[in-house]
Amino acid sequence: MEITFPGRTVLITGAVRGIGRGIAHAFAARGAEVHAADIETDGLAEVAEGFANIRTHPLDVTDPRAVGDLAARIGPVEIAVHSAGGVRSRPKVPIEQVTDADWRAIQAVNVDGAFHIARAVVPAMKQAGAGRIVIISSRAGLGISRTGIQSYGTAKSAQIGLVRQLAAELGPFGITVNSVAPGFMPTSPDYVRQWESYGPEGQKALVESIAMRRLGKPEDIAHAVLFLASDYAGWITGQTLPVCGGP
Repeated sequence: MEITFPGRTVLITGAVRGIGRGIAHAFAARGAEVHAADIETDGLAEVAEGFANIRTHPLDVTDPRAVGDLAARIGPVEIAVHSAGGVRSRPKVPIEQVTDADWRAIQAVNVDGAFHIARAVVPAMKQAGAGRIVIISSRAGLGISRTGIQSYGTAKSAQIGLVRQLAAELGPFGITVNSVAPGFMPTSPDYVRQWESYGPEGQKALVESIAMRRLGKPEDIAHAVLFLASDYAGWITGQTLPVCGGP
């Protein structure tokens, strides 16, 4: 099975680091015209290095006007991947110490951002009678978050709910909406700190709790996204695919 995307227009948020960058490179390597967006502008230029078919854009996904303006500038987006998210450097604290601002910061990028991206790209997809939307959620949305951060686990569950709801709404227009739920991966500063906080014994225990006995890599997630965005997944929608090394 060969999956390629020659000339297809792909928008990827959260493209500067880790999973988002891996997804951007995977699509670009397979011929897509990739639009890589991120609020972390310092690293955007590096995303496009070595790829003539990656264009980069500064973007705050929590700003609905900015998202709409970018979608309009790009033109019809055929595949949209919302990878922006995470815990936004918020610490684990007891619920009585969680501030409104800290709660909203995580909800805004994960849930509001996914909603803003979908709303912006859907009109052109409807007109085309086809489209793919993939949201990067988390195993935290299917169980309990290792971060212990209340807003993060809630936001990831909400993303999965949004996927189901949009899939039912958009299926008649030929648009599929799915989610990939990664297991723990220390691919950004917040998660590197979390990994380091476990110490050698905790790290060993975490790895041994994974059936494949290794941590995931960005390409593991990218491969799942490529499949869900491909023609091979044309009758798959409203689903969340855990990519976590099992079980």
